[in-house]
Amino acid sequence: MRKLYPDYLLVALKGLAMGAADVVPGVSGGTIAFISGIYEELIDSIDKINFSTLKSIKKNGIKATWAAINGNFLFFLLLGIGTSILTFSKIITYLLETKPILVWSFFFGLVLASILFIWKEVSYWSWKAILSLLIGVTISYYITIARPTESPDSHWYLFLSGFIAIIAMILPGVSGAFILLLMGSYQTVIGTINQFREGISNMDFEIIGQALLKLITFAIGAVIGLKLFSKVLKWMFSKHKNTTLALLIGFMIGSLNKIWPWKDILEYRTNSHGETVPFIEKSIFPQNFQGDPQILTAIIMVICGFMLIFGLEKIATRLGKN
Repeated sequence: MRKLYPDYLLVALKGLAMGAADVVPGVSGGTIAFISGIYEELIDSIDKINFSTLKSIKKNGIKATWAAINGNFLFFLLLGIGTSILTFSKIITYLLETKPILVWSFFFGLVLASILFIWKEVSYWSWKAILSLLIGVTISYYITIARPTESPDSHWYLFLSGFIAIIAMILPGVSGAFILLLMGSYQTVIGTINQFREGISNMDFEIIGQALLKLITFAIGAVIGLKLFSKVLKWMFSKHKNTTLALLIGFMIGSLNKIWPWKDILEYRTNSHGETVPFIEKSIFPQNFQGDPQILTAIIMVICGFMLIFGLEKIATRLGKN
């Protein structure tokens, strides 16, 4: 049984890491959940929340129902994710603008190590697992080269964006933030999060209300998508674990194209703040990069990202993956 300290503190810290990863296009919070040892528990806990939960409150009481759905685990994990998104959205956006090669190098090393970590979890490579691996690589790589779209800033589209992006966010190797970018909603969501934070700091209730309405719309879509897809994931892990793991590895391998540090910008776009930002990019070799490729520093950051995953693995193993 978990204790408030240090067990749930560790869960909150894992949530912080998941939230930070989910903000970055190309990096998956699901990857962090998997390598930190809470992925299947997260899916199982989400699956336990349904309409019968409300009936259980009346029959068994709030305390028993809260324990049945693993409420403490979900609360502290969501607390960490929410805190991270509100805190790091602006920081990560700034770092991606000012230190893109170093940031992407760090995440490249993180995903490389995650691939090796999950690969070890596959007990047997059948033809189904190999086929799933190839399918995952193909789908994920195609997503990284797909052309992002501009979309209307409407509530129904935010709902749809939340529904689709959350499915990607809980899949290791598939970036929910990048899916938002492809749908044209990334800037809107990040801008709304920053708007909400600034509204709170300035106590501007008009701005808070506008941002909150958008975030709630996005969250409703995310909750519905998460609930529906959690059943599928739970079934896949219980019945076809090796095949599912192989598919996730494929997703992660395919996503490496998106987080390759050196890019050639083919096309720019104007964001909601009137700033010119990269729109279409192509992965290139460091020697073909226009500017300082920072190869040595990039390699160091890849190693740091790589070692971080194995550090988290050792911590999770030592604490029994609680």
